[in-house]
Amino acid sequence: MDKKILVTGPFGQIGSELVPKLQERYGKENVVALGHRHIPDDYEGVLEQGGVEDKEFMEGLWKEYDFDEVYHLASLLSATGEKRPDLAWKVNMGGLKNVLDLSRDHDSRVFWASSIAVFGPTTPLNDTPQHTILEPVTMYGVTKVSGELLCQYYHEKYDLDVRSLRYPGLISWKEKPGGGTTDYAVEMFYKAIRGEKYTCFVREDTELPMMYMDDAVRGTLELMEADNESITVRTSYNHSALNFKAGELVNEIKKHYPDFKVEYEPDERQKNADSWPDSVDDSKAREDWDWEHKYGLKKMVEVMLKNLENKLN
Repeated sequence: MDKKILVTGPFGQIGSELVPKLQERYGKENVVALGHRHIPDDYEGVLEQGGVEDKEFMEGLWKEYDFDEVYHLASLLSATGEKRPDLAWKVNMGGLKNVLDLSRDHDSRVFWASSIAVFGPTTPLNDTPQHTILEPVTMYGVTKVSGELLCQYYHEKYDLDVRSLRYPGLISWKEKPGGGTTDYAVEMFYKAIRGEKYTCFVREDTELPMMYMDDAVRGTLELMEADNESITVRTSYNHSALNFKAGELVNEIKKHYPDFKVEYEPDERQKNADSWPDSVDDSKAREDWDWEHKYGLKKMVEVMLKNLENKLN
């Protein structure tokens, strides 16, 4: 039997690389991309257009397609969410509640994207444990903590098979950054290749957990394919690969572009970065479903530069 899959936020940083992988595995006709704005002209596949916070619209989708799985990625990110906190709550929480309700009623398996934004200044900064203090300082983080608890509630009360990852900063060459605090890492590559000076909005010594997108997509699919009995965390798994300071990334890029120049002018996003860990302990993911990352800093920089050079030239 064909598996019907819904992907919300299909053209964002994660979705733009997850959707093609799902299409490869299950066929283009079985993957429904739910777009809202900024839909690529060259997209090939089943496309619906609407907002995840619109319950009646979402009910109509389930009636038409009867989804087996949902990858719920639609979200307002940290920097954007601080500018429009009311909208962030409406989209991030209203959309998730709709997805959970409909998945419960139709027995769909759910993947939901959480984030290191659930952590806050009171969280242990180094090797942040799976179970720890969650006191975020951004509306984005507040919606992610609330969402994690809601996912766990639906699993405990309704036995809904819902799974989640706390994504670190994600680095990708295919799509431009979408309004997150960790976007500086991707912006640096563009500036270096174009021979332009970069003004970095976090300090040189700012260290954050990061991950190359290939690892993130593979980890997402591996989590969804894992046996139900092996999933012991129903809030969201810590998910980790790289930890580096902004200045360390600059130094690695300079090995390829020696003339690359960076100035540091921290803005309001520095506060977000300061509230997040330097590194997280994802041993639970590695233990429960054999998570293992493949990209270190050196390899990630080489692959990013090679692909972006081809794209920009």
